[in-house]
Amino acid sequence: QVQLVESGGRLVQAGDSLRLSCEASGDPAEIYAVGWFRQAPGKEREFVAAISRAGNTFYVDSVKGRFTISRDNAKNTVYLQMNSLKADDGALYYCAGGPRVSAYSTAYKYWGQGTQVAVSS
Repeated sequence: QVQLVESGGRLVQAGDSLRLSCEASGDPAEIYAVGWFRQAPGKEREFVAAISRAGNTFYVDSVKGRFTISRDNAKNTVYLQMNSLKADDGALYYCAGGPRVSAYSTAYKYWGQGTQVAVSS
């Protein structure tokens, strides 16, 4: 069993930077890939970025060049560095772990509770 805990979300202004963390506990060896998803009020959950254990990264087009996903396997932690934040980036951000990298939420077995990011314009 794996537990994922996100942290780092808060209220920021447009243009600011923020780093989210996703720490895994339990049996992190089960997780080959970690993805970040987000959900804004009234919208569907959206893929943001993902990283494999080997460090291969994938992003949704809207965050390319602004967000960077990385992982520290020794700390069982995945980070999402978000720069040049926009009002549209405000959402509840979830991290998810699973056996393969995917932009589809159904590919991930384990989910955290989410961390709230709010961006004021």
